[in-house]
Amino acid sequence: MSIDGQYDPENIFAKILRGEMPCVKVYEDEQVLAFMDIFPQAPGHVLVVPREPARNLLELTDGALQGAMLRVKRIAQAVKKALNPDGIVMTQFSGAPAGQTVFHVHFHIIPRKEGEALGAHGGGQADMAELQVQAEKIAAAIEMP
Repeated sequence: MSIDGQYDPENIFAKILRGEMPCVKVYEDEQVLAFMDIFPQAPGHVLVVPREPARNLLELTDGALQGAMLRVKRIAQAVKKALNPDGIVMTQFSGAPAGQTVFHVHFHIIPRKEGEALGAHGGGQADMAELQVQAEKIAAAIEMP
């Protein structure tokens, strides 16, 4: 699937945003919903999903992009404070050839530990109880103005 195309309001993230599918919530406001990736590349992997319906970053309005990026930064700071990783990867894939698998724009925040390999994108499903514990730690560390 190319970078261009029609937005599908039935994609999994649209359903999560509407409350039709569950998620392990980290943060939400009028701009974004952040939740744990159930197929994490590392423990503490968070997804930040703008509420605006757009397939990828190039389709987001400037206002939605600005709002999302401020929240990505603050949630990444909370990941750092809560989990004390050695580094943090923040990524966004636009189009299937770039690695995008869900066609609603979203940002990955992935804590990294020195010497630990990054798991496969969309690899094995995490234990939901562990995700809940991680989400609570991260949520408690979020500082929004």
